[in-house]
Amino acid sequence: MYKVYKHVIPVVHEYLAEWRKKAEEIPNEELRTQALMSIDSKTFHCEGGAIYALLSGDGFREVVRFIVAYQTISDYLDNLCDRSTSLDPADFRALHESMPDALTEGAKVRDYYRFRDEKDDGGYLTSLVKTCQECIGHFPSYPAVQQETVKLANLYSDLQVHKHVKEEERVPRLTTWFDHHKQSVGPMRWYEFSASSGSTLGIFCLASYSAGKQSMTPEEAIEIKKGYFPWVQGLHILMDYFIDQEEDREEGDLNFCFYYKNEEDMLSRMEHFFKEADKSLRPLPDSSFHRLINNGLIAIYLADDKVKKDPALKKKGKRLIRSGGASTLFFYLNGWMYRTKSGT
Repeated sequence: MYKVYKHVIPVVHEYLAEWRKKAEEIPNEELRTQALMSIDSKTFHCEGGAIYALLSGDGFREVVRFIVAYQTISDYLDNLCDRSTSLDPADFRALHESMPDALTEGAKVRDYYRFRDEKDDGGYLTSLVKTCQECIGHFPSYPAVQQETVKLANLYSDLQVHKHVKEEERVPRLTTWFDHHKQSVGPMRWYEFSASSGSTLGIFCLASYSAGKQSMTPEEAIEIKKGYFPWVQGLHILMDYFIDQEEDREEGDLNFCFYYKNEEDMLSRMEHFFKEADKSLRPLPDSSFHRLINNGLIAIYLADDKVKKDPALKKKGKRLIRSGGASTLFFYLNGWMYRTKSGT
């Protein structure tokens, strides 16, 4: 935690400040508004993701630069789709082509806005993609992990397309999509698979290892991906949805927590995801690091203001903290103090 606060977080804020300045210069008002909002309201996504840069050793700055740029793409597109002037799946697909492109060195950038009215972002999205490409070009083992990072990015992109179309089409599209993939994951429900596809943690972990190791094999990359997908990533996004339930209800947004039979079903499944995630991380190199991150996932979300201000949510959260044990309690108190001090 000392390394995170002393070395990682300041670099995250340094790079985010640069992207915020670029976002302020976006000519189109709608694109500018969503870009700025995604940075201002989702800073903690970059802060949390950048913890993986510690796996890369001395070259962590370049990894933080990559993680901030890639997470900024994710948050920006999420805002564009959530608060979209469009409900066109072709538009969402085109926007999200930027995510596998950003993970492929030398890939040509495309017109990601070709299916929407708002187009002029002053090169903002293209700059984010090219920054990611430049960073991965410096990671010595990135070619060994690229196939797995792109697979995760494609799952993420599929999810974003299916969950943002017309409301009546969302569940049918997501359930059909799940039917194509359910044999490749452990027993779970369609909305849990969707949650597992919505995280960038596996990508950040793979990229960080590729930056710090001179030689990795594709087999090692597959094992690392298995460690994170589906259970760790699923826990990550289920926690995200868990704290956003009231907000999503008000906005009419799809929230995967709404599909559980009842609160007991939801909490017991989250506990199941936590246990399965812990199990899947044990074979990985630096397994104690990864398992601490898994414990921290629960804590970071439960330290959010949305939980503190909602007594019912806080009560449910205490049960999840107990599931995580002492290390989760440590991260919870740590996260609570950090957010109180920083005002985030």
